[in-house]
Amino acid sequence: MCPAAEVGHTADVGKPVQGESVLSRVVRIFETFGADTPALRVTDIARRADLHVATASRLVEELVGHGWLRRDPDRRVRVGVRLWELASRASPTFGLREAAMPFMEDLHAVVGHHTQLAVLEDREVLFIERLSAPGATLNVTRVAGRLPLHASSSGLVLLAHAPAELQERVLAGPLGAFRRTTLTEPARLRRFLADVRRTGYAFCAGFIDEETTGIAVPLRGPGGDVVAALSVIVPNDRNARAQLPALQAAARGISRAMGNSSH
Repeated sequence: MCPAAEVGHTADVGKPVQGESVLSRVVRIFETFGADTPALRVTDIARRADLHVATASRLVEELVGHGWLRRDPDRRVRVGVRLWELASRASPTFGLREAAMPFMEDLHAVVGHHTQLAVLEDREVLFIERLSAPGATLNVTRVAGRLPLHASSSGLVLLAHAPAELQERVLAGPLGAFRRTTLTEPARLRRFLADVRRTGYAFCAGFIDEETTGIAVPLRGPGGDVVAALSVIVPNDRNARAQLPALQAAARGISRAMGNSSH
């Protein structure tokens, strides 16, 4: 989808939108960067953000001056460390990550594969921390990466404990498939969510990659509400379920560290 279609612009790339704020243009500039495009030339930024090159150049120069963007020696532009610093310091997930990391490190040492921390963000699961190791099994997720709620173990845990209104919106679709095992039938997904609430975990063998299993459990805050999901990505073999007790023990420790006395 082109940027113009995403933000409701006219079809003419570079044509300014009447009454559009400078902030809206700055937001579009930042949204041009991604894992696959960490550094861009100003002309590419202008095209992706649907801005005149002169406008993009002026705004980029101001953002570079504030440290929110920076220039490489080859004149390509990337997100600046200053923006990362501000986001990390003021992030609503900062306390969650601080509480979780000691337990995640212990869990990672036991499991030897990927250990992840994720939160609900709109209709997606957002991964805010991940520990990996050389030789660990395949994992498509990354820090600050997202997946649909119905597609991964973390997403299914969060969806199972989400408000009913959000569950119904997700169940109404569309439910895209990563593999043939992905839950794309609303009735089957509804049953799976009920099982997650009953058992306290999501066990997803081959849901995203046939050679991996995702296992996730909920993390609860002081009031008992589910605030995040803790997961491991391990080989899809008969030993996968053996990782569940260590995962549950880590989740209890994190929940207690966040002030949940029921664990």
